[in-house]
Amino acid sequence: MKRITDTSTLVIGPNTSVRVLLERLSSGNEPFQIVLDNDGRVIGTITDGDVRRAILNGMALEDSVVSCLNTSPTIGKIGDETQNSRLLRRLKGLRPFLPLIDENQKLREVLVAEPKTSQSSVALIMAGGFGKRLGERTRNIPKPLLPVGGQPILEHIVSAIEAAGVGTIHVSVHYLADQIKTFFDARGSVAEILFIEEEAPLGTAGALSYLPSSSASGPILVVNGDLITDVNYSALHEFYVRHNLDAAVCVARYDIQLPYGVVRYDESGVFAGIDEKPQISNFVAAGIYYLGSEFLALVKPGERLDMPDLLMMGRNIGLKIGLFPIHEMWTDVGRPEDLAAADQAAREQTGAPVFGSESR
Repeated sequence: MKRITDTSTLVIGPNTSVRVLLERLSSGNEPFQIVLDNDGRVIGTITDGDVRRAILNGMALEDSVVSCLNTSPTIGKIGDETQNSRLLRRLKGLRPFLPLIDENQKLREVLVAEPKTSQSSVALIMAGGFGKRLGERTRNIPKPLLPVGGQPILEHIVSAIEAAGVGTIHVSVHYLADQIKTFFDARGSVAEILFIEEEAPLGTAGALSYLPSSSASGPILVVNGDLITDVNYSALHEFYVRHNLDAAVCVARYDIQLPYGVVRYDESGVFAGIDEKPQISNFVAAGIYYLGSEFLALVKPGERLDMPDLLMMGRNIGLKIGLFPIHEMWTDVGRPEDLAAADQAAREQTGAPVFGSESR
């Protein structure tokens, strides 16, 4: 247990925007913020999971933190050590914390427990696709090795997974597999890299059937090989555990601006109005999945299977599948324009030449 007496980096005001809150959460040492009123009294607490649940319910990043506030947190009292220890042990989550208040209801200290469990130690990267949407760019090089910001897409993915503490990474390969193997031979990876060779394409979930039985001891992180993202994998694990899920599907908000006015009408066909060029927002599958061992048993060896079908199989037998909205940077680089935009964004940070700029 850690006792924090300097709480300045852990507190925030109720009028602060969610965007600023996320910056505080990502840059701080603790995965929570405590919201205080003007007199220093605790209004509530906010964790990363609170923010993501509110995003699913339509919260915008410019809204105030009150929109994702836990208004009934467990709170201890200064000096009551026995009761505080008891309360802290009862709290859920991987990193439980307990604000301590004085007789005037003002925050004085925060107790933080040691992490209860560690996250997944096994990941699977789906890197066997043909990348047909990228046309000529993938004729002689597999999509995961295309450069973004001066590094292959695969380097971005593997580095992030290793940074999350995953010790074993399986990589499914098919199209131009030798190039991907050569990349890893030269890389000097921290994690153990193991290859799953697909003799024929197995879809976006079929390779799961070739994971060793030892992988069934905990959740498996599955990542498509064409993503650039800063998603917090530790927060993903926390979300999975806290909500007692069998799987978590990462989703990203995708907005479409319709180019026309949309006509509204009632059930009898009478005109009700026109919404001029409205924006439609949906959550789309982000190509990142956190799957419990139950899902591995649903995949038959050697059979083609796509992830949507696997998830529906799990849902049909009663497995609990949650949605984990990504508020971090996320880009699917499956189309030429997405690849160019991702590369330009990365290159602009260093001033290096943009990939493909010489041909435009």
